[in-house]
Amino acid sequence: MKTYVVGGAVRDALLGLPVQDRDHVVIGATPEQMLAKGFTPVGKDFPVFLHPHTHEEYALARTERKTAAGYKGFVFHTDPSVTLEQDLVRRDLTINAIARDEHGVLFDPFNGQQDLQNGVFRHVSAAFEEDPVRILRLARFAARFSIAPHAFVVAPETMILMRTMVEKGEVDALVPERIWQEISKGLMEKKPSRMFEVLRECGALARIIPELNALWGVPQPAKYHPEIDTGVHIMAVIDYAAEQGFSLPIRFAALLHDLGKGTTDPAAWPRHHGHEERSVDLVKTVCARWKVPTDCRDLAMMTARDHGNVGRSQEMRAATLQTMLERNDAFRKPQRFLDMLRAAEADCFGRPGLENIQFPQVVFLTSVLNAALSVNAGAVAQQYLGQAQKIAEAIRLARIDAIRQLIQELS
Repeated sequence: MKTYVVGGAVRDALLGLPVQDRDHVVIGATPEQMLAKGFTPVGKDFPVFLHPHTHEEYALARTERKTAAGYKGFVFHTDPSVTLEQDLVRRDLTINAIARDEHGVLFDPFNGQQDLQNGVFRHVSAAFEEDPVRILRLARFAARFSIAPHAFVVAPETMILMRTMVEKGEVDALVPERIWQEISKGLMEKKPSRMFEVLRECGALARIIPELNALWGVPQPAKYHPEIDTGVHIMAVIDYAAEQGFSLPIRFAALLHDLGKGTTDPAAWPRHHGHEERSVDLVKTVCARWKVPTDCRDLAMMTARDHGNVGRSQEMRAATLQTMLERNDAFRKPQRFLDMLRAAEADCFGRPGLENIQFPQVVFLTSVLNAALSVNAGAVAQQYLGQAQKIAEAIRLARIDAIRQLIQELS
């Protein structure tokens, strides 16, 4: 029985990056032997065990055979006779198929170290095409390893293989939960645009989220969008959100806020009148398809509907601003409203050529919200006990007055 550290831990150590978790593969052992040594079984589909002291994962070496479409269509086989190379050959990329033994000696049968040095994502074997999740994982790795000195590209032969997988319909077999899992992780990487660029290049984006894929080639007014292309704009928006360290809900909202522009009649280009309302409907569709968590879905819908109003907010009357706060439930959930402002900020600065412009709307609307929240709703309600309709109207008017006073102070 011999153990090796495998996968991301070896890869990241070779790249000089922090190692978060270590996975191990065990050669020449049976489940019974692992149990006898105090390991705790946790695997559902194949034998995986937790170390009795470190609690790191130890998986028995295995082979696998494709039996059906999708990423669940596999039969796994574990046996003490399975070799380390047989286990590594089933892995996705050469850079993830390097093992290190307890003495620090590397076992690299597929030249993963060379691909690490050259910054190349290359599939280990033809088995790559049997699991469509690997397309999503590779795209996510592209978002992570996207900035020098770790700026990776996809090997031409691997891109061809991914295109073939898409054409065969393998991507269509992905379950919503797994798509969301990978997309959400990719959005939290250093340069999320690279994930979507890779997915678009291989054709997977058109199958997974055609509403987003439709934005490339759709023009916007050059005066406000020097980049012109809506797809290019969206990529700059999510990269800005990543640079600022914004949360997942904000990044997701930034990704979907302009979906409606993909449904504009080309005869109306480059204008997109009413795209906000269409965007809301499309966001609902995408979120339902992927079973997106409520916090991400709600912020994305708010941003799609009101990002334009945020931009115009300094021209609005106090009553209109109060209505926007109320519409977005800002009095009960002020942080979510502030998150929408950050998504709108990303929209503003995600315009190559206009990076140095100002966006005072964030500070302005934060002040507006604070002014409205400063109204003592309880004290107002005391004046109209038992008159619910009058209470609501009195609170609304008091908040409008507080906002109006703020606007006068700022002017």
